[in-house]
Amino acid sequence: MNNMSSGVELVRRGFVDVPGGQIHYRYAGSKEASPIVLIHASPGSSKSLEPLIKAFAQRRRVIAPDTMGNGDSTADKMPVQPEISYFAEKALEALQCLGIKKFDLYGTHTGGSIAAEMAIQVPERIRHLVIDGIGLYPEDLQRELLERYAPEMKPDLHGTHITWAWHFVRDTYLFWPWYCTDAAHRRHIGLPSPLALHDKVLDVLKAIKTYHLSYRAAFRYDKRSRFPLIKVPTLALCAADDMLSQWHGEFAALISDSVKAVVPGIAVDPDATAEVIERFLTEGDA
Repeated sequence: MNNMSSGVELVRRGFVDVPGGQIHYRYAGSKEASPIVLIHASPGSSKSLEPLIKAFAQRRRVIAPDTMGNGDSTADKMPVQPEISYFAEKALEALQCLGIKKFDLYGTHTGGSIAAEMAIQVPERIRHLVIDGIGLYPEDLQRELLERYAPEMKPDLHGTHITWAWHFVRDTYLFWPWYCTDAAHRRHIGLPSPLALHDKVLDVLKAIKTYHLSYRAAFRYDKRSRFPLIKVPTLALCAADDMLSQWHGEFAALISDSVKAVVPGIAVDPDATAEVIERFLTEGDA
């Protein structure tokens, strides 16, 4: 599969009503093609997956929902402490409303946990699962991340939340965790363009009252007990420069008969990343 994103693919947007809210999604490709569903990382929205959407759209129907409480997906009232199962159920409800009954599924970071839970809940609807980057945190780090990584934010008259959002998004590229700003926690991937930062900050600001809920659900999600329940063909991916790469082998080993691969990553080379995924999807059908 070469030059998957050759040509200009228009990424369109839509909304679908689900019980208790509305899901926003991006989509591309032919409705007649085999569908693939992409679930984004937190924070932000499916906009972060646009390079991958375009790479797949040459040969697949691509649907990329915003997870509930992120981007433009909104609930009438979200649970006080939603778990990953809630986000999985809302994504599945949206896909059911769109008539997507059986599909390949990709999720990255928080989206990887959501995708895993979707595959556990409805394995008969998932042809293949691709999980890209997962953290298996020790208890002390898990507690710290729950306390510090995604603070609850509210708008104030001084605009503090606006400056906070900019530094939060920017610093996730500079340090991991983002609040540990010393040399030992420095990432060496460089910053994206100012426009890319701007777009991601806007997504966080749109969801300022709920952005933290999916993060905390992912930190609480018991991957060590849930991942062994995955019974669909699975590709365990991780980008070479992913801050979660230290857990790549461990999370892959939790999933029976999974295939493990390292990719350049969506930001570095979406076409090459899509090629690895597509090869797994098509060889699995051979």
